[in-house]
Amino acid sequence: MNFDRHGVLTKLGFATLTCNSTLAIYRSRDDPRSVAFVAGAYGAIALLFHFLRRFERGEGDRGRTKAAVWLLTTLLTAMFASRVAPLMPPAVGVLVYLMAAGTAGAGFWAFFLQ
Repeated sequence: MNFDRHGVLTKLGFATLTCNSTLAIYRSRDDPRSVAFVAGAYGAIALLFHFLRRFERGEGDRGRTKAAVWLLTTLLTAMFASRVAPLMPPAVGVLVYLMAAGTAGAGFWAFFLQ
């Protein structure tokens, strides 16, 4: 990753994310589902930052980059909703899933239809 233009705060933020994810994986080492969730979320966030930087710079095919950003944000939204909704009462869980679907739909509308 090239952090030259982004400075110390970006490097610090990414280092904090990496450290936090590593500690979460270490603490969850006996729960493979939690380890997979943290590793998947970390990978998706890292890819999201990569594609957002490409989008800002105008590198590559702009349509494919927008699609990658939308897919990654939708994936993260679905991942976090699937972890939060089961902890809530059933009606609130349904609301969490509806809000996640609405967010994904609004993101699609904003990226591709506007």
